[in-house]
Amino acid sequence: MTTLPTIPYGSEQDSIQDYSRCRTPADAEGLQIMTSRSDSGSGEDSLDRLLPHAGAPRRKSTTTLSKTEPPLLRTGTRTIYTAGRPPWYDEHGAQSKEAFVIGLCGGSASGKTTVANKIIEALDVPWVVLLSMDSFYKVLSPEKQLLAAKNDYNFDHPGAFDFELLVSTLRKLKQGKSVKIPVYDFTTHRRQKDWKNVYGASVIIFEGIMSFADKELLQLLDMKIFVDTDSDIRLVRRLRRDITERGRDIEGVIKQYNKFVKPAFEQYIEPTMRLADIVVPRGGGNMVAIDLIVQHVHSQLEERELSVRALLASVQQTQPLPQTLSVLESTPQVRGLHTIIRNKETSRDEFIFYSKRLMRLLIEYALTFLPSQPCVVQTPQGSEYEGRSYNGKGITGVSILRAGETMEPALRAVCKDVRIGKILIQTNLDSGEPELHYLRLPKDISEDHVILMDSTVSTGAAAMMAVRVLLDHEVQEDNIMLVSLLMAELGVHSVAYAFPKVKIITTAVDKDLDQFFHVIPGIGDFGDRYFGTDGSISCCDDEDQEQLSL
Repeated sequence: MTTLPTIPYGSEQDSIQDYSRCRTPADAEGLQIMTSRSDSGSGEDSLDRLLPHAGAPRRKSTTTLSKTEPPLLRTGTRTIYTAGRPPWYDEHGAQSKEAFVIGLCGGSASGKTTVANKIIEALDVPWVVLLSMDSFYKVLSPEKQLLAAKNDYNFDHPGAFDFELLVSTLRKLKQGKSVKIPVYDFTTHRRQKDWKNVYGASVIIFEGIMSFADKELLQLLDMKIFVDTDSDIRLVRRLRRDITERGRDIEGVIKQYNKFVKPAFEQYIEPTMRLADIVVPRGGGNMVAIDLIVQHVHSQLEERELSVRALLASVQQTQPLPQTLSVLESTPQVRGLHTIIRNKETSRDEFIFYSKRLMRLLIEYALTFLPSQPCVVQTPQGSEYEGRSYNGKGITGVSILRAGETMEPALRAVCKDVRIGKILIQTNLDSGEPELHYLRLPKDISEDHVILMDSTVSTGAAAMMAVRVLLDHEVQEDNIMLVSLLMAELGVHSVAYAFPKVKIITTAVDKDLDQFFHVIPGIGDFGDRYFGTDGSISCCDDEDQEQLSL
């Protein structure tokens, strides 16, 4: 990478935060639209307060966002950013771009976090993750904990950090994977029991005093920045921080500074300034340096832009439908239900009623593809019955909002205690590409069989994004079932080609798409017809085109 010039001649916080659109962190996983202090794995959180339900008709609303107004939606407990994460994979489903990683190094209390926050604000791009090296201190033995309590343990030595875990975590995060971040308690000098989930970074800002101290770590950094701050200023900041935030006394802070912090800076930190692409004097107040950094990051992100939908739409699918596709038998009942819900004259009440009937049949059919094993039980009459039982750890349903959420009641009705996750994917009206806006997945989803639900699939662009999200959370590809009421052949081929082990289950496959990517003959906009919203905005896939109705 080209070395950038040194720029001629802030309060630090020890936390891990994710930002979207460079504003206040919101509390949802990953986009991360949330601060990593919130856990993405609470399970069955819903967007009920944001999404329309069956009731009085209401119009879709699309908000025109000015540069002075952050693109976000607020509720009583959550802030959700309307700026989404564009595709990070190609038409084959494989990751084709990595997150851009900025490494920030500097002495203790030099203002690294302040510089990071200034960069985030100036970048104005979604899905920026701020990762602190302070989270990766090693677990101390009882003897070392006693030393730490007396301010006699050197936290400013390279040996105090778990570089193996740090490198592994940063590498996975850069590759687009979901990671767990330890949370270090500076009062007790221990890691907290619950780690934080972080996922979905387009840009990662990694800051720490030893950010440049490890060769493997350096190789993961796309841009290296050194924050150069006068030692007296750093001491004052450290005194204020350690006394007010970490419960330490002034004598202990000064003792630790003179014994460990100052020598470590001179021996380990200051010499790494030569490795930096940019040196930023005066920390967060140096807007000239921050503007230069932001310009370079923007140019790098522009070079990495992808156009997945266009690639999918340009592919001519001439092969037979894949073997991973299973279509519910077109019995007179199923065909009659399709006749009703496809009819444009069908009232909303009837559309909802008969759609629910078809969803129930589809979910029942999908459950037959879950693994099972022989099982013998005793009947009340004392006889044995040779049956079958589910052979797996757990079942999780994941709905692609908003239309996919309509299938949740059918799944809950036939699968007791099923866990539910949600993914919000919308199409960017300027680029035409799907963008990830929100996700909420249960904890430990990686070993579950996942039923990914949506109403219709046309090109498959949004369905592919949802599958990619699940794979990034270590769900096994052959444990994923994509369940949809109606699919276009192109969507079937796109998903099957990218993810050949994913089971695709639907009630019907229509052959064509029009120039707007509408399924033909199709069913119309399922979300608009179900929720009673105005279809004034043309949509393609319900899973990636739904606009939030407020």
